[in-house]
Amino acid sequence: MKPVEPEFEFALDVHAILGEGALWDARAGALLWVDILGRRVGRLNPATWANECWTLDSPVSAVVPTESGGLLVAVNGGVARLDPVSGRLTGMTCPEGHDPKTTRFNDGKCDPSGRFVAGTVSLAGQAGMGSLYVFEHSREGSPARPRRLLSGVSISNGLAWSLDHSRMYYIDTPTRTISVFDYDLGRGGLRNRRAAVEIPERMGLPDGMTIDAEGMLWVALWGGGAVTRWDPGTGKLLCHYALPVTHVTSCAFGGPGLRTLFVTTARADLGADELARQSLAGAIFAIKTGVAGVEAFYFRDGAA
Repeated sequence: MKPVEPEFEFALDVHAILGEGALWDARAGALLWVDILGRRVGRLNPATWANECWTLDSPVSAVVPTESGGLLVAVNGGVARLDPVSGRLTGMTCPEGHDPKTTRFNDGKCDPSGRFVAGTVSLAGQAGMGSLYVFEHSREGSPARPRRLLSGVSISNGLAWSLDHSRMYYIDTPTRTISVFDYDLGRGGLRNRRAAVEIPERMGLPDGMTIDAEGMLWVALWGGGAVTRWDPGTGKLLCHYALPVTHVTSCAFGGPGLRTLFVTTARADLGADELARQSLAGAIFAIKTGVAGVEAFYFRDGAA
Protein backbone atom coordinates (compact mmCIF):
# COMPACT_ATOMS: atom_id res chain seq x y z
CA MET A 1 0.00 0.00 0.00
CA LYS A 2 1.29 3.43 -0.97
CA PRO A 3 1.71 5.72 2.07
CA VAL A 4 -0.84 8.53 2.31
CA GLU A 5 0.35 12.07 3.00
CA PRO A 6 -1.85 13.01 5.95
CA GLU A 7 -3.71 16.28 6.33
CA PHE A 8 -2.06 17.89 9.36
CA GLU A 9 -4.02 20.24 11.59
CA PHE A 10 -0.81 21.16 13.34
CA ALA A 11 2.46 19.81 14.61
CA LEU A 12 3.51 21.14 18.02
CA ASP A 13 7.16 20.58 18.84
CA VAL A 14 7.25 19.66 22.52
CA HIS A 15 10.88 18.47 22.13
CA ALA A 16 10.05 15.05 23.57
CA ILE A 17 13.00 12.73 23.94
CA LEU A 18 10.62 9.77 24.05
CA GLY A 19 7.08 11.07 23.57
CA GLU A 20 4.44 8.47 24.42
CA GLY A 21 1.13 7.72 26.11
CA ALA A 22 -1.26 9.85 24.03
CA LEU A 23 -4.73 9.83 25.64
CA TRP A 24 -7.65 12.22 25.24
CA ASP A 25 -9.21 13.51 28.47
CA ALA A 26 -12.73 14.38 27.29
CA ARG A 27 -13.62 16.03 30.59
CA ALA A 28 -10.70 18.46 30.34
CA GLY A 29 -10.85 18.79 26.55
CA ALA A 30 -7.12 18.12 26.44
CA LEU A 31 -4.55 15.61 25.26
CA LEU A 32 -2.53 13.84 27.94
CA TRP A 33 0.94 12.67 26.94
CA VAL A 34 4.29 11.76 28.51
CA ASP A 35 7.97 12.13 27.71
CA ILE A 36 9.39 8.98 29.28
CA LEU A 37 13.06 9.93 29.31
CA GLY A 38 12.34 13.63 29.80
CA ARG A 39 10.33 12.68 32.93
CA ARG A 40 7.44 14.92 31.90
CA VAL A 41 3.67 14.60 31.96
CA GLY A 42 1.96 16.96 29.53
CA ARG A 43 -1.58 18.24 29.04
CA LEU A 44 -2.16 19.92 25.69
CA ASN A 45 -5.19 22.08 24.88
CA PRO A 46 -5.40 21.93 21.07
CA ALA A 47 -7.84 24.85 20.97
CA THR A 48 -5.17 27.23 22.27
CA TRP A 49 -1.98 25.15 21.83
CA ALA A 50 -1.33 25.72 25.53
CA ASN A 51 0.78 22.88 26.89
CA GLU A 52 1.00 22.38 30.65
CA CYS A 53 3.79 20.13 31.95
CA TRP A 54 4.78 18.47 35.21
CA THR A 55 8.38 17.25 35.63
CA LEU A 56 8.81 14.20 37.88
CA ASP A 57 11.80 12.63 39.63
CA SER A 58 11.43 9.40 37.68
CA PRO A 59 10.84 8.36 34.08
CA VAL A 60 7.08 8.36 33.50
CA SER A 61 5.57 6.08 30.88
CA ALA A 62 1.78 6.45 31.01
CA VAL A 63 -0.90 8.79 32.33
CA VAL A 64 -4.66 8.37 32.66
CA PRO A 65 -7.36 10.61 34.17
CA THR A 66 -9.23 9.52 37.29
CA GLU A 67 -12.95 9.81 37.98
CA SER A 68 -12.26 12.11 40.92
CA GLY A 69 -10.45 14.64 38.74
CA GLY A 70 -6.79 13.77 39.26
CA LEU A 71 -4.27 11.83 37.22
CA LEU A 72 -2.76 8.37 37.59
CA VAL A 73 0.78 7.80 36.29
CA ALA A 74 3.08 4.84 35.76
CA VAL A 75 6.67 5.52 36.83
CA ASN A 76 9.68 3.25 37.35
CA GLY A 77 8.69 2.31 40.88
CA GLY A 78 5.03 1.57 40.19
CA VAL A 79 1.76 3.45 39.80
CA ALA A 80 0.87 6.59 41.74
CA ARG A 81 -1.56 9.50 41.82
CA LEU A 82 -0.37 12.84 40.41
CA ASP A 83 -1.93 15.98 41.87
CA PRO A 84 -2.24 18.42 38.93
CA VAL A 85 -2.21 21.39 41.33
CA SER A 86 0.89 20.59 43.40
CA GLY A 87 2.63 18.20 41.01
CA ARG A 88 3.15 15.76 43.89
CA LEU A 89 2.98 11.97 43.64
CA THR A 90 1.09 10.08 46.33
CA GLY A 91 -0.18 6.56 47.00
CA MET A 92 2.55 4.65 45.15
CA THR A 93 1.59 1.03 44.42
CA CYS A 94 4.22 -1.46 43.26
CA PRO A 95 3.74 -5.03 42.03
CA GLU A 96 5.25 -7.71 44.25
CA GLY A 97 8.67 -8.62 42.91
CA HIS A 98 8.96 -5.58 40.63
CA ASP A 99 12.52 -4.17 40.78
CA PRO A 100 12.81 -0.62 39.38
CA LYS A 101 16.55 -1.17 38.98
CA THR A 102 15.97 -3.83 36.31
CA THR A 103 12.55 -3.04 34.78
CA ARG A 104 10.35 -0.01 34.29
CA PHE A 105 6.73 0.48 33.42
CA ASN A 106 5.76 1.24 29.85
CA ASP A 107 2.37 1.75 28.18
CA GLY A 108 -0.85 1.63 30.21
CA LYS A 109 -4.58 2.39 29.89
CA CYS A 110 -7.78 1.92 31.83
CA ASP A 111 -10.15 -0.88 30.92
CA PRO A 112 -13.91 -0.25 30.44
CA SER A 113 -14.49 -1.06 34.11
CA GLY A 114 -12.04 1.56 35.36
CA ARG A 115 -9.08 -0.68 36.19
CA PHE A 116 -5.58 0.43 35.16
CA VAL A 117 -3.74 -2.08 32.95
CA ALA A 118 0.00 -1.47 32.46
CA GLY A 119 3.07 -3.48 31.54
CA THR A 120 6.82 -3.42 32.06
CA VAL A 121 10.02 -3.67 30.04
CA SER A 122 13.61 -4.59 30.90
CA LEU A 123 15.91 -1.58 31.35
CA ALA A 124 18.74 -3.64 29.84
CA GLY A 125 16.70 -4.76 26.83
CA GLN A 126 16.48 -8.38 27.97
CA ALA A 127 13.73 -10.37 26.29
CA GLY A 128 10.91 -11.87 28.34
CA MET A 129 11.66 -9.94 31.54
CA GLY A 130 8.47 -7.86 31.59
CA SER A 131 4.91 -8.48 32.71
CA LEU A 132 1.43 -7.07 32.19
CA TYR A 133 -0.47 -6.08 35.35
CA VAL A 134 -3.96 -4.95 36.24
CA PHE A 135 -4.38 -2.43 39.06
CA GLU A 136 -7.79 -2.64 40.67
CA HIS A 137 -9.62 0.42 41.90
CA SER A 138 -9.94 0.70 45.69
CA ARG A 139 -12.05 2.54 48.21
CA GLU A 140 -9.00 4.49 49.35
CA GLY A 141 -8.65 6.12 45.93
CA SER A 142 -5.15 4.82 45.14
CA PRO A 143 -4.79 1.63 43.09
CA ALA A 144 -4.81 -1.65 45.00
CA ARG A 145 -1.88 -4.06 44.71
CA PRO A 146 -1.96 -5.42 41.18
CA ARG A 147 -2.45 -8.86 39.72
CA ARG A 148 -0.18 -10.17 36.97
CA LEU A 149 -2.07 -10.85 33.75
CA LEU A 150 0.89 -11.95 31.61
CA SER A 151 4.54 -12.83 32.19
CA GLY A 152 7.42 -13.34 29.76
CA VAL A 153 6.73 -10.01 28.04
CA SER A 154 9.60 -8.21 26.29
CA ILE A 155 8.29 -4.69 25.58
CA SER A 156 4.74 -4.21 26.84
CA ASN A 157 3.05 -1.65 24.63
CA GLY A 158 -0.27 -0.80 22.93
CA LEU A 159 -3.64 -1.62 24.52
CA ALA A 160 -7.22 -1.33 23.26
CA TRP A 161 -10.60 -2.91 23.96
CA SER A 162 -13.19 -3.92 21.37
CA LEU A 163 -16.30 -1.77 21.07
CA ASP A 164 -18.41 -4.36 22.93
CA HIS A 165 -15.67 -4.69 25.61
CA SER A 166 -15.43 -8.46 25.14
CA ARG A 167 -11.89 -8.50 23.72
CA MET A 168 -8.58 -6.85 24.54
CA TYR A 169 -5.93 -6.09 21.93
CA TYR A 170 -2.32 -6.04 23.05
CA ILE A 171 1.15 -5.41 21.61
CA ASP A 172 4.39 -6.93 22.85
CA THR A 173 6.56 -4.98 20.43
CA PRO A 174 9.29 -7.50 19.40
CA THR A 175 6.65 -10.07 18.43
CA ARG A 176 5.43 -7.69 15.67
CA THR A 177 1.96 -8.99 16.50
CA ILE A 178 -1.28 -7.47 17.74
CA SER A 179 -2.63 -10.19 20.00
CA VAL A 180 -6.30 -10.45 20.92
CA PHE A 181 -7.69 -12.02 24.09
CA ASP A 182 -11.19 -12.74 25.30
CA TYR A 183 -11.59 -10.23 28.14
CA ASP A 184 -13.48 -10.93 31.36
CA LEU A 185 -14.73 -7.45 32.18
CA GLY A 186 -16.19 -8.59 35.48
CA ARG A 187 -12.84 -9.52 37.01
CA GLY A 188 -10.30 -8.14 34.55
CA GLY A 189 -9.01 -11.44 33.15
CA LEU A 190 -7.54 -12.73 29.89
CA ARG A 191 -7.92 -16.01 28.04
CA ASN A 192 -7.67 -17.53 24.57
CA ARG A 193 -4.76 -15.53 23.14
CA ARG A 194 -4.45 -15.46 19.36
CA ALA A 195 -2.98 -13.23 16.65
CA ALA A 196 -5.18 -10.54 15.13
CA VAL A 197 -2.60 -8.67 13.03
CA GLU A 198 0.98 -9.44 11.99
CA ILE A 199 3.17 -6.39 11.24
CA PRO A 200 5.71 -6.99 8.43
CA GLU A 201 9.33 -6.37 9.43
CA ARG A 202 9.80 -3.80 6.67
CA MET A 203 7.15 -1.55 8.26
CA GLY A 204 8.89 -1.04 11.60
CA LEU A 205 7.93 -2.06 15.12
CA PRO A 206 4.39 -1.73 16.52
CA ASP A 207 4.23 0.64 19.49
CA GLY A 208 1.17 2.49 20.86
CA MET A 209 -2.35 1.69 19.69
CA THR A 210 -5.94 2.96 19.77
CA ILE A 211 -9.30 1.91 18.35
CA ASP A 212 -11.77 3.90 16.27
CA ALA A 213 -15.56 4.00 16.25
CA GLU A 214 -15.66 1.41 13.46
CA GLY A 215 -13.65 -1.09 15.52
CA MET A 216 -10.46 -0.68 13.48
CA LEU A 217 -7.05 -0.46 15.17
CA TRP A 218 -4.57 2.40 14.74
CA VAL A 219 -0.93 1.52 15.42
CA ALA A 220 2.13 3.76 15.67
CA LEU A 221 5.25 2.31 14.05
CA TRP A 222 8.59 2.84 15.80
CA GLY A 223 11.28 3.04 13.12
CA GLY A 224 8.57 2.95 10.46
CA GLY A 225 7.76 6.67 10.26
CA ALA A 226 4.01 6.11 10.12
CA VAL A 227 0.71 5.53 11.86
CA THR A 228 -1.40 2.75 10.37
CA ARG A 229 -4.98 1.47 10.42
CA TRP A 230 -5.72 -2.28 10.55
CA ASP A 231 -8.79 -4.48 10.46
CA PRO A 232 -8.45 -6.86 13.46
CA GLY A 233 -11.03 -9.21 11.95
CA THR A 234 -9.05 -9.88 8.78
CA GLY A 235 -5.55 -8.70 9.74
CA LYS A 236 -5.46 -6.43 6.67
CA LEU A 237 -3.78 -3.05 6.45
CA LEU A 238 -6.34 -0.35 5.60
CA CYS A 239 -4.39 2.93 5.73
CA HIS A 240 -0.75 3.97 6.03
CA TYR A 241 -0.12 7.59 7.00
CA ALA A 242 3.53 8.64 6.54
CA LEU A 243 4.98 11.18 8.97
CA PRO A 244 8.18 13.24 8.57
CA VAL A 245 9.87 11.49 11.51
CA THR A 246 11.24 7.99 12.03
CA HIS A 247 10.03 7.11 15.51
CA VAL A 248 6.23 7.26 15.82
CA THR A 249 5.19 6.12 19.27
CA SER A 250 1.49 6.41 20.16
CA CYS A 251 -1.84 7.76 18.96
CA ALA A 252 -5.23 8.78 20.34
CA PHE A 253 -8.41 10.29 18.91
CA GLY A 254 -9.60 13.55 20.45
CA GLY A 255 -10.88 17.04 19.76
CA PRO A 256 -14.44 17.89 18.67
CA GLY A 257 -16.32 14.70 17.87
CA LEU A 258 -13.11 12.71 18.53
CA ARG A 259 -12.25 13.22 14.87
CA THR A 260 -8.60 14.26 15.21
CA LEU A 261 -5.85 11.70 15.58
CA PHE A 262 -3.08 12.94 17.88
CA VAL A 263 0.27 11.24 17.38
CA THR A 264 3.37 11.37 19.61
CA THR A 265 6.92 10.91 18.34
CA ALA A 266 10.47 10.62 19.69
CA ARG A 267 13.99 11.99 19.26
CA ALA A 268 15.61 9.07 21.10
CA ASP A 269 17.98 6.77 19.16
CA LEU A 270 18.47 9.29 16.35
CA GLY A 271 21.95 10.48 15.43
CA ALA A 272 22.91 14.11 14.83
CA ASP A 273 22.46 13.84 11.06
CA GLU A 274 19.03 12.25 11.43
CA LEU A 275 17.93 14.89 13.91
CA ALA A 276 19.06 17.61 11.53
CA ARG A 277 16.88 16.10 8.79
CA GLN A 278 13.93 15.46 11.12
CA SER A 279 13.26 18.85 12.63
CA LEU A 280 9.91 17.68 14.05
CA ALA A 281 11.16 14.52 15.75
CA GLY A 282 9.68 14.65 19.25
CA ALA A 283 6.66 16.70 18.14
CA ILE A 284 2.96 15.96 18.59
CA PHE A 285 1.03 15.78 15.32
CA ALA A 286 -2.70 16.26 14.83
CA ILE A 287 -4.11 14.51 11.76
CA LYS A 288 -7.48 14.50 10.00
CA THR A 289 -8.26 10.87 9.12
CA GLY A 290 -11.95 11.04 8.22
CA VAL A 291 -12.98 8.68 11.02
CA ALA A 292 -13.82 9.19 14.70
CA GLY A 293 -12.47 7.50 17.79
CA VAL A 294 -14.06 6.39 21.06
CA GLU A 295 -13.68 7.97 24.50
CA ALA A 296 -10.90 6.77 26.77
CA PHE A 297 -11.84 5.21 30.11
CA TYR A 298 -11.14 6.83 33.48
CA PHE A 299 -9.57 5.18 36.51
CA ARG A 300 -12.32 4.40 39.02
CA ASP A 301 -10.72 5.67 42.20
CA GLY A 302 -13.74 5.49 44.48
CA ALA A 303 -13.64 9.22 45.14
CA ALA A 304 -15.92 10.52 42.43
